[in-house]
Amino acid sequence: MAAVIEHTRLPKLTPARMKPGDVLRVGAVGLRTRPLRAFLSALGIAIGIAAMIGVVGISSSSGAELDRTLSALGTNLLTVSSGHTLMGEQAKMPVEAEAMIERIGPVQAVSAAAKVGDAKVYRSEEVPKAQTNGLSTYAARLDLPATVGATLRSGTWLNAATERYPAAVLGSSAAQRLGVGAAGPDTQVVVGGKRFTVVGILDPVPLAEELDSAVLVGWPVAAAELDFDGYPTTLYTRTEEASLETVRSVLAGTANPEAPNEIDVSRPSDALAAKQATSQAFTGLLLGVGAVALLVGGVGVANTMVISVLERRSEIGLRRSLGATRGQIRTQFLAESLLLSALGGAGGVLIGTGVTMGYALYQGWPAVIPGWATAGGLAATLAIGAVAGLYPAVRASRLSPTEALATP
Repeated sequence: MAAVIEHTRLPKLTPARMKPGDVLRVGAVGLRTRPLRAFLSALGIAIGIAAMIGVVGISSSSGAELDRTLSALGTNLLTVSSGHTLMGEQAKMPVEAEAMIERIGPVQAVSAAAKVGDAKVYRSEEVPKAQTNGLSTYAARLDLPATVGATLRSGTWLNAATERYPAAVLGSSAAQRLGVGAAGPDTQVVVGGKRFTVVGILDPVPLAEELDSAVLVGWPVAAAELDFDGYPTTLYTRTEEASLETVRSVLAGTANPEAPNEIDVSRPSDALAAKQATSQAFTGLLLGVGAVALLVGGVGVANTMVISVLERRSEIGLRRSLGATRGQIRTQFLAESLLLSALGGAGGVLIGTGVTMGYALYQGWPAVIPGWATAGGLAATLAIGAVAGLYPAVRASRLSPTEALATP
């Protein structure tokens, strides 16, 4: 009898495993049945990802444009300027510094500029003396534009004739602040109490930005009319790329052998590094804002999933009654949360990419979107989807079939 009972005992049933395609289908049920709610939840994720992609992309595109500009102008420019003495006073560079640096073998070109401190600049004599607009007057050598890569927007540069007479070239910012739109024989500014004719206006000079807010006059006329003492304050040096660091190490001692500590030596890459540090700090701030938006989107996904569990209790009870395990219920709702976040992340990547490319195209920049930003954005959305959907999925799996089916 026992053998018969043993023979007729029903075999133990094991629940069927869900294939990946089955997981996707059941996970998409909630998205298909409630498309508007799913869209609004995914939109929150998309906004956060788009903000992050856009910030990183625009910042990278701007940096690429700056690198391209510097590469076109040449990064072999070294700047030698007067520093300070041990007492904190402004040091003076020797008059012979320019000639001494020219003797360095790898040096290809040297040009000098000197700030004329007492020569204030005004549009006319009627402007109050306190309104200097932050402009400076520089005595400049004739070969200065070729050395620093400056170009003219209007007029001409100083020549052997005009450098001896009251003629001036305005930097791009200086022209804007003085209200000078074009150079011409009838356009004059007041420099050090004397009228100078504006013969040229420069374009912005990326490798020597101090010239943008300067009024440049000839070396001889500065000495004759503006009480210029003849000491250079800045030397611009072009050198061979291969010998850049070697030349940089000897420039201070060559410019002022008696007090090399009173000489400051820099190059465009130093200014570029400072700009990039500032840009990275600003980018970090904006990325924080994008992360907050992403967090808000994750909260929206979690809220959507909790409501979905409450509304679909009968469906959960029916599936449990038909043999679905707790693990399969968890998988269903976790897959739905991940799908919702993935849709938002993909939409955010597309929006952020479109914004970056559109803005870069408008500015004439190369469009650069780092791969790590796209991959990181998608990974962040999946992580948020998993975290946001975990609690609702566990809650759904713990519902007993009878309790779920009894819910109206």
